[in-house]
Amino acid sequence: MKISYNWLQTIIKITQTPEEIANVLTHCGLEVESISRYETVKGGLKGVVVGEVVACQKHPDADKLSVTSVKIGNGKVLPIVCGAPNVKTGQKVLVAIPGTILYTSKGELEIKKATIRGQVSEGMLCAEDELGLGTSHEGIMVLPPDAIPGMSASEYLNLHSDYIFEVGLTPNRIDAASHFGVARDIAAVLNHRNGKGAVKILKPYDRKFKVDNNQLFIPVEIEDAEACPRYTGLTISNISVNESPAWLKERLLSIGLKPINNVVDATNFVLHEMGHPLHAFDAAKIKGRKIVVRKPARNTPFVTLDEKELLLTGEDLMICDATEPLCIGGILGGINSGVTENTTKIFLESAYFNPLSIRRSSKAHGIKTDASFRFERGADPEIVVEVLKLAAMLIKEVAGGQISSDIVDVYPNKFKPAEVEFNLQRAASLIGKSVPEKELMGILDSLDIKVVSKDGDDYILSVPTYRVDVTREVDVVEEILRIYGYNQVELPEKLYSSFAQTPKPDKEKIQNLVSDMLSARGFNEIMNNSLTKSSYYAANGFDDSKSVRILNPLSQDLDVLRQNLLFGGIETIAYNINRKVNRLLLYEFGKAYSFEKTAGTPGNTLDPFVEKSQLSLYLTGLQQPESWRRKPENADFFDLKAAVEAVFNRLGICNQMVQSFEENVNQIFDFGLTFKVDALQIATLGKLNQKLLRSFDIKQDVFFATIEWERLVELHGRHKLLYSEVARFPEVRRDLALLIDIGVRFSEIEKLAFRTEKKRLKQVTLFDVYQDARLGENKKSYAISLTLLDDEKTLTDQEIETIVGDLISVFKKELGAEIR
Repeated sequence: MKISYNWLQTIIKITQTPEEIANVLTHCGLEVESISRYETVKGGLKGVVVGEVVACQKHPDADKLSVTSVKIGNGKVLPIVCGAPNVKTGQKVLVAIPGTILYTSKGELEIKKATIRGQVSEGMLCAEDELGLGTSHEGIMVLPPDAIPGMSASEYLNLHSDYIFEVGLTPNRIDAASHFGVARDIAAVLNHRNGKGAVKILKPYDRKFKVDNNQLFIPVEIEDAEACPRYTGLTISNISVNESPAWLKERLLSIGLKPINNVVDATNFVLHEMGHPLHAFDAAKIKGRKIVVRKPARNTPFVTLDEKELLLTGEDLMICDATEPLCIGGILGGINSGVTENTTKIFLESAYFNPLSIRRSSKAHGIKTDASFRFERGADPEIVVEVLKLAAMLIKEVAGGQISSDIVDVYPNKFKPAEVEFNLQRAASLIGKSVPEKELMGILDSLDIKVVSKDGDDYILSVPTYRVDVTREVDVVEEILRIYGYNQVELPEKLYSSFAQTPKPDKEKIQNLVSDMLSARGFNEIMNNSLTKSSYYAANGFDDSKSVRILNPLSQDLDVLRQNLLFGGIETIAYNINRKVNRLLLYEFGKAYSFEKTAGTPGNTLDPFVEKSQLSLYLTGLQQPESWRRKPENADFFDLKAAVEAVFNRLGICNQMVQSFEENVNQIFDFGLTFKVDALQIATLGKLNQKLLRSFDIKQDVFFATIEWERLVELHGRHKLLYSEVARFPEVRRDLALLIDIGVRFSEIEKLAFRTEKKRLKQVTLFDVYQDARLGENKKSYAISLTLLDDEKTLTDQEIETIVGDLISVFKKELGAEIR
């Protein structure tokens, strides 16, 4: 939200600098994220002054140049060479002196002292486009004769400059979504710091309002008082729709709004000054001279002001005339209701709409406007008439005309301010100190929170209707602290804390251990949004019915909770590859969500919504950064498998605990593996298929693993760290070359070996794979090494041969292996 410093000064008389005001706002909960300088002309024409040409003659060595003498005040006369065809003696002109920087359409231009064809030039006589004041370059700007030499260009042209605060408005503070709302908070803080009455707010609607005649009365009828509790309006005739005056355009431009015409600009001005949206209808287009607030039937067509055709939902609250809808109430006008240059009379609307109704329609049609932003968070029903008067008087000021009807105010059920129970002792406990009662009551008064009744330390407080977020005692305490100052609450001399027993295993500690290990292996951690596209799952073979859908999604791209971490990681990979970062090793810890149909059925109390923690790994691109020392090789499936096994090893999950490897080919993998313990899947990894990658415009291989983190933590809890001394006896290695069927996996050989020799076999390693037609059809050769060790003595040759012989026999019998 943009707030203008100059605009604030028309509402509240402040002497503080923009930086000081930003500090006040930030400390009272309206965080100022940045302060920027706004200027009508970039650079503010600093260094440009009014000059008078006191002499002008042709350049002796250039037909198209003139040599001038220009008086710029204080007795200074500058020699300036000029190429403009219209320069003459006696003209008043704008002069850029040396050191000036001009911001032209072609870029920055620094004015320097120079010698041009032998003549000294100490400045430049400027054309419109060179100053950023227009597009003309036919000649220099010639000013009226009364222009005073030496006056700065910014002063002469009355250029506007301002400071703009970018305020990070939190959703609950819609009351501060205007200059008046921000001024209220500034006044409350400064009056608390410097004493009551130190600053005063000049209410903009204090202007005198009067009805000129009653020649154009338009009645209002509300058919749905729940969706529209209050609706007011009046008419203004004989207006002239034109360009807005300069001051009004500057106000809007300073906060990033484009001026349209004087009527629309006036309503936008009031919106950003007071925080309450209004709408101006062309009264000539209101059929039947009647306004009806109702919900038309489902699929009723409606064309918006920006010429988009919508079909209404049947729940859309519309502002209609006697025959058709004119406007989506509180959101956007229709094409047949807008003010144009031909408009001569208007119906001006100021209303209060139910936030829920606005939110539903806004999301249903995907329309976000300044009006819907405010109405769906909760406007102030009590300010409706005041802003209507303010806007009417402003339109009269900038567009002429007469107010041609009394104010129509349909308000069947008046809002009552919320009442909150408040206790001084509880407040002191929450604040952390006892604030003097008089000071505390002064803060509440500055916030328009009034005392209804008092009984000892107990109060009943009335909260103003514009503070829709203050409904509880803790909300009132927060308001007090905002103004009192969080930094004013001293730290106690003693801090008290209760100690909680750390759960075993400590999930956070384990996650940090694995994060450190993966980062040390060259991986980078990523964090993605838990919200994602439902289309990802429908298009890639997942069960879309398991997606947890968002009831009111912000957009179609964020309409479900993720079933897994896959697609967020692929988006990250695509983002980096598009920026020429092709080598990526990534990991992510996060939550995955699903809707399980089997849960939550009659008689079953299980929650159908399932949340689980996962760890995902991604590899793509080169194994190692490019180097002259090694030949570049792309990462492959086995690099990913090694990383997954490294995670297992770091948590003490050895190969013997992983009871099965299953080849896994599913909707997202070309090939892969699944690791299981106790028949439960703990990890799935593989090479993502090309169809999936092409949908993200990724042309290189990507390897992906997902680990069920909660199951891994549980397995880690079973692991017991035992000490074993360094072996006192030597290890023995024996190598075997096994000719086996092509379908036999190394994992089968490894499990069979450890099952046969449980005590003295320590390690089985595959160090070579060979395939050739000469080995036989569907045959391959595995070269494996066997590491043997007896913890109690040195193995004899006979014992070694016996162990190896037993293993060979088992390999032959169980796997049909041959020894090469």
